[in-house]
Amino acid sequence: PNKVAEAVTSWGLDYVVLTSVDRDDLVDQGAGHFRKVVQRLKELSGGGAGETENDSDDGEKKDKKKAIIVEALTPDFCGDLDLVTQVATSGLDVYAHNIETVERLTPRVRDRRAGYQQSLNVLGHVKQVNPNVLTKTSIMLGLGETDEEIRTTMQQLRENDVDVVTFGQYLQPSRRHLPVKEYVTPEKFEEWRVEAEERFGFKYCASGPLVRSSYKAGEFFLKNMVREKKREREEAAAV
Repeated sequence: PNKVAEAVTSWGLDYVVLTSVDRDDLVDQGAGHFRKVVQRLKELSGGGAGETENDSDDGEKKDKKKAIIVEALTPDFCGDLDLVTQVATSGLDVYAHNIETVERLTPRVRDRRAGYQQSLNVLGHVKQVNPNVLTKTSIMLGLGETDEEIRTTMQQLRENDVDVVTFGQYLQPSRRHLPVKEYVTPEKFEEWRVEAEERFGFKYCASGPLVRSSYKAGEFFLKNMVREKKREREEAAAV
């Protein structure tokens, strides 16, 4: 954890996404490592989501530690919510877990150990143990899902208080993988963005053929959201 945190801090980043392969071979499935990396990153970077400079009394600016906003993109930890809690309460700013597709297609698209409801449980639990964190998920389109199935998925995500959703085009990695059923048009992706934000109330939606779960255009928006939530908490605590 220390090596990862020191490396990331030395790069001068203000937003970092941590992710991993599934570690079902470990007792805690890697949750403890996620937690330690996040905590060490926050220690090295000042622990918050504020600015990178501070005005001194004489009007000169003094450098301080650059606050890094931390997003963790995690597996479902086989549905073990105690492990989800370890990561969700580590001090991170954005908790991401991808539901990937609609419920009907989940058995075909995802690993047999994963589950649609299991992913919803993970995302919902994060907000239960840490209401201040932003939650985020991603859906691939073009696998044969219907419009109503997408809408049902969005509704269920919002029922679990998910803040951010991204839509991207599924692309077949190899002939052994599922074929593409449809190439969704950019116009349709834009329609889904509008519907996600305006009808379903997601705080932000990135939607486009080349959008992936960690999407640069979204990071700018998420940074502002994280900092705004931090200011609101500080103002509430000061009252």
